[in-house]
Amino acid sequence: MPACYLSLDPKVLDERAEEAREHLARCDLCGWECGVDRLEGKLGVCKTGETAFISSFGPHHGEEAPLRGWGGSGTIFFAGCNLRCQYCQNYEISQLYQGYAVTPDQLAGIMLQLQAMGCHNINLVSPSHVVVPILQSLAIARRKGLNLPIVYNTGGYDSLATLRLLDGIIDIYMPDMKYSNATLARKYSRIPHYPDINQTAVKEMHRQVGDLVLDRRGIAQRGLLIRHLVLPNEIAGSEKILQFIAQEISTNTYLNIMDQYRPLYHARQYPELSRRITSQEYQKVIAIAKSLGLTRLD
Repeated sequence: MPACYLSLDPKVLDERAEEAREHLARCDLCGWECGVDRLEGKLGVCKTGETAFISSFGPHHGEEAPLRGWGGSGTIFFAGCNLRCQYCQNYEISQLYQGYAVTPDQLAGIMLQLQAMGCHNINLVSPSHVVVPILQSLAIARRKGLNLPIVYNTGGYDSLATLRLLDGIIDIYMPDMKYSNATLARKYSRIPHYPDINQTAVKEMHRQVGDLVLDRRGIAQRGLLIRHLVLPNEIAGSEKILQFIAQEISTNTYLNIMDQYRPLYHARQYPELSRRITSQEYQKVIAIAKSLGLTRLD
């Protein structure tokens, strides 16, 4: 199955990139819809202008099995984030903005380098706030021979405006579904209306790419892969999230229920977040998923 963007005229990528750039004048490229003029250097919640900053890139062998295969997932870690998770595991990158600026030409070169290294895909980590340089880079890399599937690895706080620009370009959407309760989302990640925005985004992602499709080698080619991090004391509202996935997305959804929560960054300021989850908490969420018919668990 060829990557989605290979079926597009290269000019379409240029047009989408330019259309996305126009959105920067009154930015609505993520769920915040800050409305700031990033073209004039004004900064919204993501604290990012036009330029993408990256922290690192390379083959990642710790991603989900259909992404990592044997050659690794070609991850590009973007600095900054549109979320403010108080327990972020990668806070040095997401909250402290540790990284360096790259031009679209340089970012395209990184994509091609990852392809030459034998990676199975290009995995864009925290891409929501840098969609414009990503599209600009893809247009360049496509002309120079990039042919790998594109993974949009997001915190799930994405706007419909952006997702519609990405329709037919992104092969694999990999959103987080972090919370089912808006009050807790605001408390622990400083984001308003997260469940509504997140669920609307995930529905649109699934409409575009459907359930996850693997090739005969077990490598992901296209579709939706959802991540859900189990938090202590049922803070994530896991059961309601799983019900949404089973009832409004698909029971054939590929789902990674993650148990690696650790109390990092500011987590110890919240007693309810100041410990790792127990085996019982994790197994309870797994049991709920299976009871709802969700069996494609990583």
